[in-house]
Order: sequence, then C-alpha cells, then structure tokens
Amino acid sequence: MVSKQALSIVRHFLFLQGMPCDFFKVVGDTLEQHGHRVSRINLCFYDWLFWHDRRALNYRGRRQGWPDFLQRFLADQTVTDLVLLGEQRKYHKEAVALARACGVRVMVTDFGYFRPDWITLEPNGMGGESTMPRDAAAILALAQGLPEVDFTPCFQDSTWRMSLGELAGSMGDVLFKWLYPHYQQSLERPHPLVYNPAMVRALLRRKWRARRVAALYQALRAGGRPYFVFPLQLDYDFQIRAYSPYPGMGAAIAEVLESFARHAPRGCDLWVKTHPWDPGIIDWEGQVGVAADRLDVAGRVHFLDGGSLDDMMAGARGVVTVNSTSGLKALQLGCPVQVLGQAVYDVAGLTHAGGVDAFWAAPVPPQLPLLDAFIKLLVHHSQVRGVFFDPQGKQAAVRLFVDRLLIAPP
Repeated sequence: MVSKQALSIVRHFLFLQGMPCDFFKVVGDTLEQHGHRVSRINLCFYDWLFWHDRRALNYRGRRQGWPDFLQRFLADQTVTDLVLLGEQRKYHKEAVALARACGVRVMVTDFGYFRPDWITLEPNGMGGESTMPRDAAAILALAQGLPEVDFTPCFQDSTWRMSLGELAGSMGDVLFKWLYPHYQQSLERPHPLVYNPAMVRALLRRKWRARRVAALYQALRAGGRPYFVFPLQLDYDFQIRAYSPYPGMGAAIAEVLESFARHAPRGCDLWVKTHPWDPGIIDWEGQVGVAADRLDVAGRVHFLDGGSLDDMMAGARGVVTVNSTSGLKALQLGCPVQVLGQAVYDVAGLTHAGGVDAFWAAPVPPQLPLLDAFIKLLVHHSQVRGVFFDPQGKQAAVRLFVDRLLIAPP
C-alpha cells in the first residue's frame, strides 16, 4: 500500500501514448482521487480516442517543434513524473531525454516480462534501457528477503478488445489525419492500410493451418530427435530495431541458420517458430527454407507457424533468441538460452555466455538459485499483476500500477 508520506506530496503526472484502451485514463482518474495532478498530451487521433477530457491537450505541431513544446510544458506545469508506453517510440525518445534532463522521473510500461497476466512498469526504460542489475552477486544480494512469486494465472486478457482498439485507433489515424496533419507514426511497422488487412489474413491463415501445424509438431516430437528452438520476433519491434545488432529479423535468421549449419551436431534439429502476432507481410517461411537449402540443412530445419511455444521450449535442448521475453520463460523451464541482442535477463549464470557457435554443442542451463533471485527481484522492480484490456484484470492492474507510481519518490 502507498505510504501517507507519498500521498502527502502533490505530484504532476504527464501521460503520453499508451495502449489502445482507456487504461492510462483510469490510472489518471485514480491518481486524481489521491490528490495529484494529471495531464495527457495527445499526438494523434489514436491517442485522442482513448483519452479526451479537460486534462488532455492536443499537440498538432510539426515533429521538429515537439521538443520545445514539451520542454516548456514540463517547466511551466511543474511536471514531476512522465508515464508512457515504450521509451523507443519517436516522440517518446525525445520526451524521455528531456524529462531526464529536467529531473522528471520517467516510468515506462508495456506488456509484462512474464505472461500471461503481468504488466511492466519500469523506471527509465525496458530491455536495453532497464535499470535491473546485470551482476549475479548484486542480484543475489538485492533479492534477499523478497517473497516467492506465485505464477498461477489470475487473469486472461481480452485479445478481441485489444484488436478492436488497435483497429479503431490506427484506422482513425488514417481517416482523421487532418486533425493531426503533422503527426509521424511512432511505430516502425507498416502503414495501417497495409498492416491491418495483413494481420487479419495472417490470423485467419494460422487458424486454418492449425491442424497441419499440430500434426507436424506431433510428428517431430514422435521422431525423438534432439532440437533447438528459435522463436522469431516482430520485425518492426523496438527490441529488434533498438536493442539488437540486427536491422531486422531477416539478418538474425541468416546468422542463426549459418551458425547452426556449421556448428550444431548433425543429430540435432532447429525449430523456427513464428511470432503469434506476425502480420505475414514478410515470408519468413520462404526465407528460412531458402537459407536452409543453401546451407544444406533443409532436412534439419523445421518452420512452425503456430503451436505452443512453451511446450516446444520445455522439450528443447536450448533456445536461441534475440531478446524475446520467451527467453525468460525458457529459463523458468530450466532450458539453456543464448541471447543475441540486449535482454534484461542476459546475466552471466542465467544465459549461455559462450556465444551461439558454441551453444549448439554445449548449451549451459541457468543456475537455479540465481534464477530464483532474479525472478523475485525483477517482479519487485518492475512487474504489476494484471492486464490492460480485460475489465477484471484491468481493475486489479490499475490499483497496483498506481501504488507503484506513488511509492517511488519523484
């Protein structure tokens, strides 16, 4: 619970872009009930759709004018806290830099490092910007006395609510562009008129192919060959574009398959698993197939466009990932993990430290005491139980979200 001292200090929370729902608005309502000031800046119709009241103002200027506008707002309105979804969005990167320079606390949120019913709320940033320690000794020391974490699912988020909100917001940006004529899309993904139809087609295709994928999965398991799993991430995700050495997933695929072909034992296979929200704009199956043929490992590389990643990882010899949160789940399953980018869990003693070429022959599993300490500390540091879209889970998340915002000093 929030201390009386924390509640006695009136703070001013500024919210920027958030999830395609009213989560930020409800958090703002709750902060106001605690006596704090709340503001919101809308940059586009997408933002306006989910929060438009007396506390929200619209920035309709050019991108070049955004830093000056925000700097004046932070100073004139005595903002103490900046809350936003993802620190790598175009407008957010500049906002985070300005806030730090002005002494404004930055709190970044997104889906949780753990799934299915956790939310991340982390100071400074996520992934490569995380303030979580990377030193094993520090993790073990800081985790002493922290409670065990119960991962029994409490809530199930609403996929259809999320999809509907995303569709309404992104298409609203297209239809009502004239309201925010100078707005530049903050995400790296394709234009909504390309992305949305592709996403619908990809989801329908996965549903149609589910039986075939399940049959392939069962056949591979029945074959009994040892295997590694390489879960693909979204090509436009900031975890790839900002926190990895790759310009996109294509480069990561090429490197992993090249390494597998040269260094993996011949008796081992590689399962490449698509991301469940991949829009199918890029033919990853085709790219993987061409590379596997060229490297003469086509019979050992299998592409799975669906299925349970947790089940796949549970039986794997190891998992290779750029920096997906699935790597953290693999560690919880006791599976060795090789990280290729920057990940919050890439700590010596947790992940394989010998490089991907050596990983295939001798993958090193996580040290369980360190993993236990890391999980406790990560939850304490940045995780909120709940979800963004389902009403019941959202209500629980808002309460804990606000508590976490108010506990730390501005």
